[in-house]
Amino acid sequence: MIVLALVAVVALPFALRPKRPALAPADDTLVIITGNNEATRFEFGIGFRDWYRARTGRTISLDWRVIGGTNDIARFLDAAYTNAFELRWTRDLGKSWSGEIQAAFANARLAVDASPQARAARAAFLASDVGCGADLFFGGGSFDFIRQATAGRIVPSRVVRTHPEWFNDAVVPQFFTGEQYWAADGTWVGNVASTYGMIVNRDALARLGVPAPREWDDLADPRYVGELALSDATKSTSMLKAFEIIIQQNIRRQLARAELGDPSNAAAEAAVEARGVRAGWVAGLQLVQRLAANARYFTDSSQKPPIDVASGDCAAGIGIDFYGRAQADAVARRGDSRVAFISPRSGTVSAVDPIALLRGAPHREAAELFIEYTLTLEAQKLWNFRPGTPGGPMRYALRRLPVRKDFYQHDEWKQYRSDPDAAPYAEKDPLIYHPAWTAGLFTELAFVIRVMCIDSHLELVRAWRAIQAAPEPARARALARVQDLAAVDYAQVNGAIRATLASKNKVDEVKLARELGAQFRRQYAEAEAIARGK
Repeated sequence: MIVLALVAVVALPFALRPKRPALAPADDTLVIITGNNEATRFEFGIGFRDWYRARTGRTISLDWRVIGGTNDIARFLDAAYTNAFELRWTRDLGKSWSGEIQAAFANARLAVDASPQARAARAAFLASDVGCGADLFFGGGSFDFIRQATAGRIVPSRVVRTHPEWFNDAVVPQFFTGEQYWAADGTWVGNVASTYGMIVNRDALARLGVPAPREWDDLADPRYVGELALSDATKSTSMLKAFEIIIQQNIRRQLARAELGDPSNAAAEAAVEARGVRAGWVAGLQLVQRLAANARYFTDSSQKPPIDVASGDCAAGIGIDFYGRAQADAVARRGDSRVAFISPRSGTVSAVDPIALLRGAPHREAAELFIEYTLTLEAQKLWNFRPGTPGGPMRYALRRLPVRKDFYQHDEWKQYRSDPDAAPYAEKDPLIYHPAWTAGLFTELAFVIRVMCIDSHLELVRAWRAIQAAPEPARARALARVQDLAAVDYAQVNGAIRATLASKNKVDEVKLARELGAQFRRQYAEAEAIARGK
């Protein structure tokens, strides 16, 4: 009887589910690798199928491949293209495979003394149509797409060439506030904008007795200890980008305080800027360190902090705007929500999520049309119109910011928008991103945050709590010990750390991580002892 009851419990939902008509086979297929959420996949899937049929008279089936976050996608593409090119190199070209060939074929920066075989492998890959079985890479940060373009895994699409009326300062500028929005050769194009900020739970803030934060620095308030939700910057590109923005803002502050010399003296101006960059790098890292000291955890998923903030497990978190806004929608009652997304004053940039055509795309024509579709005003409406509005999504409010400038010029659309006051191109005093300051150190920044904040998080939190309870002058001395970042200052990151991470021998990176991690743990232990008067 027990067994029969269990079988009945399992079988009953299947027996009672409503019958659905069998789906007719589609004329065409499109395979898309994406990190976008289910809501985006649903709305763009329906929208593109209708648009494609009107455009071509044919039906299409979208095969979404959800591998994980952008780092997971990068690992998949690396492995898939390595396997595909190895087959091409050995079977079709009749050559032997080696570690040298594997390291060279996707390396755009081959050494001057690289062997003829290595150069031949690189040339053969760029001339090939080897693929990974997918057509498009949709969603992620521009850093991820630039990295894939450099490797040669994504290739130029035709959209920039066929729609020049879209790619200009009046519609989609190539650069805005220092961020790149599309590649000149059409390798990748941004189709939606994102900002970074703070996700807060108003009820939790009231419980802690802290006002709503207005700047990144506000989250370093020790009352947030154990209440801040952060993602692991080594696994979440969006979290790493937020930390980079914090550093950029601190560099800007240092330069604003600097005494500028004669503008006609280029050498003197460059020296002032170099000092400001060095000082701002350390000040920004120190703020990141204080935020880490308040962190409850470092999660692998950038979608977890908004959920935990909404549930009250954390009072605040750092994340992308649409994660925060979507979570606010999810818990809203009668038009009011305990969750809010706050953009820090002059402390964020508007970056894009691109789309790109993968090398060897098996359904290239359909892929080209999907790229074109994402940049039509018809598709741009899906990002920020409310469900059920004319031209809006069917089911989900995506709460994202369209990339096209002319979208925001239609005042009559404000009544349909989820965020009618959002105007990324009209922000006052926006933070201007300077790639020369930090863009070349993206990988190194992730490494530094790992050894300084993640690997040694337990010791950092213990020191931070002891410091808050300590009297002066022990408190100041202990804090100074925690925030001694000479081992990861701008010179070290550009020198020894960068060289180690670029080493072909990955054991070097492991050794450096162990050494720096041990050093920071010692620092934090010493700071705790100072704070406790030991």
